[in-house]
Amino acid sequence: MNDRRESPPDRARQEGNKTIFSNYIMPFTVFLVVAVFVTLILIMGVMDLRRLDRTLTEFLENRALDIVATIENVAQEDLNFLRRILRDEREYYGGTAQGHPSDKEHNIQERLIKALYDVARDIDTYWKKDELSESVLKEIAAREKLSLIVLLDENGHIALKSREFQQEPVDMQAIRGNEQQQLVMELLKTLGPLMNMGYITLHRKDDSGTIVIALDAGKLKYWGAKIAVKRVIGEIGWEQELAYLSVIDQSGNILEKVGVEPPPRQITKTDFQGADELPADQRVANNRRYTDEEGSHYLDIVAPVRLEDTVVGYARMGLKWDRAGSMLAENRNRMIFTTILIVLIGTLSTVVLYRNQSKQLARMEEMKKRLQRAEQLSALGQLAAGVAHEIRNPLNAISIATQRLKREYSPDDEARKDDFDRISGIIRDEIRRLNDIIEEFVTFFRIKRMELRPGPLEDLLERIVKIMESELASRDVVLKPAWNSERSSIITMDRDKLTQAFYNIIKNAMESIDDSRRGQVTIEVEDRADRQVAVIITDNGSGLAPEELERIFNPEYTTKEKGLGLGLTLAHEIIHGHRGEIRVTSTKGTGTTFEILLPLDDGRMEEAEVKSS
Repeated sequence: MNDRRESPPDRARQEGNKTIFSNYIMPFTVFLVVAVFVTLILIMGVMDLRRLDRTLTEFLENRALDIVATIENVAQEDLNFLRRILRDEREYYGGTAQGHPSDKEHNIQERLIKALYDVARDIDTYWKKDELSESVLKEIAAREKLSLIVLLDENGHIALKSREFQQEPVDMQAIRGNEQQQLVMELLKTLGPLMNMGYITLHRKDDSGTIVIALDAGKLKYWGAKIAVKRVIGEIGWEQELAYLSVIDQSGNILEKVGVEPPPRQITKTDFQGADELPADQRVANNRRYTDEEGSHYLDIVAPVRLEDTVVGYARMGLKWDRAGSMLAENRNRMIFTTILIVLIGTLSTVVLYRNQSKQLARMEEMKKRLQRAEQLSALGQLAAGVAHEIRNPLNAISIATQRLKREYSPDDEARKDDFDRISGIIRDEIRRLNDIIEEFVTFFRIKRMELRPGPLEDLLERIVKIMESELASRDVVLKPAWNSERSSIITMDRDKLTQAFYNIIKNAMESIDDSRRGQVTIEVEDRADRQVAVIITDNGSGLAPEELERIFNPEYTTKEKGLGLGLTLAHEIIHGHRGEIRVTSTKGTGTTFEILLPLDDGRMEEAEVKSS
């Protein structure tokens, strides 16, 4: 059975993949959490607005119901007093009265008399104009909720009446003055079952006629409610939030109305069906909202008015909604502002987190590439060690044997000697080439540590230019330095290793130029942000395709027919060992530009290690 174990690079690669996945998923998770949080805030905000709306509506409804309760209490109290007054008057004229009415009873009686007096005065006006008939009198009695209207002439005879009598009354012509009340009592006796009435008589000053108005128990309840409404409005005062108030009986007649004209609204008995069965301490109301032409908002509330546990009418009130609406608008605006603020904060947090994660992801990708490169270098290192050990010694033996052959076994024949020297020269050249290959391997993997010291970058570049002048000239390539001779960029560097890196890059640029054109390699030095200096090496060589750019620093990739092509890989590792960066741009057939970024000296002496595994 094969025991397969994961190598450290494999585990590191798996961990890197997990980290990359988590970096992608985390911004989405944050966005999702923010979205859920905003949704919850919106739901809670809407619920709070609805709850506040209900609270304000209930508050105004309770205000309206308090007014209705006051109307009911005052009306019931006035009705009880009126009934007591009616009973006392009957007992007084029957000779069984026990006392006199109180001041409050007298006050209620006066208000009822005044209200009925206004009706009687209107009737008298029509009578004087001779515009009355019994049919008109019946209409007035029905409209004003009066049980009976009787007009007596100056002789006490019935001139007009709003209803028929069971029998004609006796002639009361002899009764005058203080006996007028007795006449009316006798008159009402003729009504038979309707005897239980209250009444009022109004005499003309010239005794030319009398108007008698009578109320039974039902009509008395109506008039009691009517005068009670007037008194309630006077007692409670005009509320600041109250726009209008009207009280309507079951037939749709308006008992009292104050304030602005309310909008049309149909009120039916079915709106408050079952209100009679409710306990005395429970009330119901029906509300709706509307806006007038001036833009003012009102809460229109209708509530039943009950007397003696019976619905006798409806109270309709318009309470101003502007203040409550302002509170709702303020809370709504606060909720919208809070939501927008949270969305902005969440969005900014997501963007910041995404950018940070993207940077970390880029670093992880770079680490992944370095890991892959380390794996490749590790394999090549093992190969280099084997090649150096197994090949170098045999090559040395072959080289020694070749030299001995040339020295001891060279033929005497000149023709054969020339061939012998040519063949032995080829053998020596190939041995030297193999030694160079082995040396390149060994040199690449021998570079482990760098001794970093501060120094001027321009001096190092000038040294490289002098070293390579003759080699470039032999290939008809011009090396053109293009930096200010007075500038001095101090960087922390390993002078020998960095010289080797620049040498490899410039040599690669030189070798990319074919013999069909005059070559030129330009070296520039420029300052960059974040305390960095850039060395820009540009050639007019053959250039690279995009797919080649991605592989130029891989150890296994080369475009050379000879050698291993490890020069750029070595330069890349050395530049990274100096905390630098190499950027490459190239156009096929035009040329290539290497931009080497190196940090300026920060005053610290450092040592860096170029890791190969």
